[in-house]
Amino acid sequence: MRFPLCVPVLTLALLAAGCTSHVADKKQYSGFLGDYSQLQSTQSPSGKPTLRWISPDYHDADYRGVVYTPVVYYPAAHPTARISQQTLDEVRNYTDSQLKKAISERKPLVTTKGPRTLLVKAAITAVSAENEGVQFYEVVPIAAVVASTMAATGHRTQESSLFLEIEAVDAQTGKPMIKVVRKAFGKTLPNNNTPITLTDLRPGIDEMVRDTLAFSVP
Repeated sequence: MRFPLCVPVLTLALLAAGCTSHVADKKQYSGFLGDYSQLQSTQSPSGKPTLRWISPDYHDADYRGVVYTPVVYYPAAHPTARISQQTLDEVRNYTDSQLKKAISERKPLVTTKGPRTLLVKAAITAVSAENEGVQFYEVVPIAAVVASTMAATGHRTQESSLFLEIEAVDAQTGKPMIKVVRKAFGKTLPNNNTPITLTDLRPGIDEMVRDTLAFSVP
């Protein structure tokens, strides 16, 4: 649907649109980041299309720790016929644990905001299943994105994907330092009736985390 570094870098090195769109379209932005106007198309360390903005004032060496905020769904997620509440919980918990681990390997995690610390927050803004080779998709569970009927295309093979929006701000001043919007692709689904599971989405989540670890800025 609308759906990341040395830490902020970490968290924010990911993102990307296409026939199956490889990056998030403007109409797919969730509102979690507030301002999307400075995002620019770029590539992640693994070469995947990504939308990212890094403040010219950001210097990794200026920060010694990160206040990590658990990953949330934005807007709130609700189970559907294709994605259960259990799966929603599993996807959020897995994304959160992997991202937190990746960030902690780049910068120490701290619990108190203060000088030379970054506040990192992230949201899963959609889980989607898109027909391969067609600019046509349904999104779960983001209500703001149009859920198209599948009648016209029947049981086409689909690509599962997850949208993640991440922001790192200076914990003392509140000034944004890094913003990222990433669309990560998971496994192929045989048709539009196949339930979406964590197993399907895990490859995309893992790729985003690897890009987070590999990303760096001066």
